[in-house]
Amino acid sequence: MKYLVLLPLLVGAITVQAQLLKPVTYTDGTQKLHGMVTPYEAKNIPGVLILPAWKGIDNEAKEAAQDLSKEGYIAFIADIYGEGNIPTDNAAAGKLAGQYKNDYKAYQHRIQLALDALIKQGADPQKIAVIGYCFGGTGALEAARCGLPVQGVISIHGGLARAADRPISPIKTKVLVEHPAEDKSVSKADYDNFIMEMNTAKADWQIITYSHCGHTFTNPESADYNPLMAQRAWKHTLLFLDELLK
Repeated sequence: MKYLVLLPLLVGAITVQAQLLKPVTYTDGTQKLHGMVTPYEAKNIPGVLILPAWKGIDNEAKEAAQDLSKEGYIAFIADIYGEGNIPTDNAAAGKLAGQYKNDYKAYQHRIQLALDALIKQGADPQKIAVIGYCFGGTGALEAARCGLPVQGVISIHGGLARAADRPISPIKTKVLVEHPAEDKSVSKADYDNFIMEMNTAKADWQIITYSHCGHTFTNPESADYNPLMAQRAWKHTLLFLDELLK
């Protein structure tokens, strides 16, 4: 019974938070993209670009944006897929996310457009970080791989795989990976190859592994949700951002 009482309160809180976010329309050619930004009167403040999971802008991304706003950051949630392309189920999400994972240059381009939009909203271009969840976590690593001008990236239960024929370029931005120990979507080979890639790229990198956690351990709406580990991961996120941007 207590869960039935708490559920409306949770939904209500999420709704209030969503209302505090301002929609921002930007474009990729003729494709409209609809991001969201935390309202901020000041200009040239530290910014965080949020790359959402495979179904597009979701409650986890919105809550993260609001929490980051409370910490003094301007947060912008990217729209990777664009108007008319929001998946309604896992199959559609997997297909769309797969397209961008395979065409990683198109993914990098959409991230760059979102970064530009964040700066236009008032972020200090010298103090920006990228965080991403799941598919967005993969995108955060792509931001580092293509050398976007950001101070750091955080991949939260993101994919670590990289095609073997892709060249490894130097990575100047700092990299944090928050990895659930029981993430079945990341193989041991992917994990080991990622470490090799980071070392070859001479990156400043670290991986924090969270015990007893499945893939989407930070998402309260997921069966994998682990409240304790999610709380620890968020503290690690804030610590990393504090080092980078303050």
